[in-house]
Amino acid sequence: MEMFKAFIFIFAFLGFALVLARARDQTDFISLDCGLPRNESYSEPSTGLNYISDAPFIKTGVSKGIAPEYKAFTQEQVAYLRSFPEGIRNCYTINVTKKTRYLIRATFFHGNYDGQNIAPKFDLHFGASLWDTVEFFNVSVNTIKEIIHVSLQDYVRVCLVNTGSGIPFISALELRPLLKNTYVIPSGSLALSMRVDMGRSINDIRVYRYPFDVFDRLWLPFNNDNEWEKLTTSLDMSSGENYKLPSVVMKTASTPMNGSTRMDIYWDTSKKDLIGEEFYMYMHFSELQEVKTNQSRAFNITFNGKLWYNSPVVPMSSQVTTISSLSSSISTDNGKYNYSLIKLENSTLPPLINALEIYSLVDFSQSETDQDEVAAIANIKLNYGVKRNWDGDPCVPLSYMWEGLNCSNDGFGLPKITSLNLSSNGLTGEITSYLSKLTMLVSLDLSNNSLTGSVPGFLSQLPNLKVLNLERNKLTGSVPVELIERSKNGLLSLSVGQNPNLCASLSCKKKKNSLVIPISASSGGVVILLIAVAILVGLVTNKRGSRNNQKDPFESKKRQFTRSEVIKITNNFEKKLGEGGGGEVYRGSIDASTNVAVKIIRRPLVQGNNQLSQDEKLKKEKAEKEAHQLFQAEAYIHH
Repeated sequence: MEMFKAFIFIFAFLGFALVLARARDQTDFISLDCGLPRNESYSEPSTGLNYISDAPFIKTGVSKGIAPEYKAFTQEQVAYLRSFPEGIRNCYTINVTKKTRYLIRATFFHGNYDGQNIAPKFDLHFGASLWDTVEFFNVSVNTIKEIIHVSLQDYVRVCLVNTGSGIPFISALELRPLLKNTYVIPSGSLALSMRVDMGRSINDIRVYRYPFDVFDRLWLPFNNDNEWEKLTTSLDMSSGENYKLPSVVMKTASTPMNGSTRMDIYWDTSKKDLIGEEFYMYMHFSELQEVKTNQSRAFNITFNGKLWYNSPVVPMSSQVTTISSLSSSISTDNGKYNYSLIKLENSTLPPLINALEIYSLVDFSQSETDQDEVAAIANIKLNYGVKRNWDGDPCVPLSYMWEGLNCSNDGFGLPKITSLNLSSNGLTGEITSYLSKLTMLVSLDLSNNSLTGSVPGFLSQLPNLKVLNLERNKLTGSVPVELIERSKNGLLSLSVGQNPNLCASLSCKKKKNSLVIPISASSGGVVILLIAVAILVGLVTNKRGSRNNQKDPFESKKRQFTRSEVIKITNNFEKKLGEGGGGEVYRGSIDASTNVAVKIIRRPLVQGNNQLSQDEKLKKEKAEKEAHQLFQAEAYIHH
């Protein structure tokens, strides 16, 4: 008997027949109908489960509907699907409660939504790790992938990956919190291989789930009608304190035909290239018959001929006994697994079993990128509206690292971003401060965009930065001195060319502190040249600090102003203080705490080019040219 094959075949009928029971609490359930229009929700009639649209949890993909001929036979949550024709990796990000054990289930039903009648094949990732490959018998058969996982973060990420064998899609994504003391294993996560109601005939294709199962586990019939007989009871059955098994499942059991002394449960993974895969087994037992005083039921459990459980199993009436491989997984060298329930010699009744769960061990331990950097790069993407297919983890797995990034990924510590190339991406606005969060950056390329504003000082505080390319932007002001000095010392490759209003030399600091005011006007044949501005700035300082810093009481400060700035400083020459020394003096303010006196010197020029000699014309042109040049004056700051 090939249990796995039978299991998959029955699984295909999920949604076509399901029995409804009284609804129970759905607190903390997350039920996403993938492709359902945004803001829509509903309660699935056959289960009472409440589904919402997946739109808030993913930013990519397109909504599609299955072909009409399939809708009459399916549950509502698979009537829509989300297809991903663009991008290699597309990811859902779902907030969860940290350190909580979840059952996480992804459902896929093609339903010939694209009219091609061709079933695709693609990969499913959980976080940075491969979860499984999604395959289909045909477009009319669904596939379900399920894991039990404890999240160490306050979110989980489920990704669909295009491997070149068809367009990925997903129909539903469901998360169910479990009890902390169930399905506990030393490390790793559990991927469902089989969960079966052992006492139900294969001809009964009903799938029991919520509300029969408070954790919404899916229970299928087991295919061994030819070797085992079925036991049933009408009594109410205990669900068990921890695993809370459905009463409808525990009311049935299988036992050997014709008084046989053993039951064999076996499967073969050698044909599936799964040799060496590790499994965890959970067997659930409950006595369904009235055991008389002269009767007994007791049996041992062996695995591949060796005692697996160290004491006999004695099922109790109206109680659940769960036997599991808690301390270690099971594996074989040849891929063949055989569990046997063998009656004890003094037992009068044969073995029985009510329910069985088998899980394979999966490793999701691949370290994801440092979360501070994930948040930073996500904000950079949002801030600049980056159009690249940046989805999922930025750095891992290596084959799906985001375009334009390089990361440290040596297996020690969390991966971090070491290189970011956003050249020629149409970036606008200022250089975002989120870049300061990428503390391991070695190379940053923001060239050939339309970035404006100044070069921020935080770039000089990135300790590992070796390459900085800001060429061909619209940056202004001065490059921070620290960056210039690192470049001159050979510690940084700095490229800032073709930013017309950006100064990249140490002399910018001096120019920035000088006062240079170009202004010219022509009225009535007189050209006014502003050739000097005396600024007296009174600063109130701490007297003790003045005594502790014995300096020249006058310190030279220089700044540059444009004509429009001078007009603004003097409020269009509103307050005249007086005249003297060949010019008028006006009162002005640079800011709320800095008052200045602006002196303008007028020089008359002869009018009329036609009446001038060649030498006089040259002198006039020179004077007019000088009217637009920069003239310096000292600004003495009194301490």
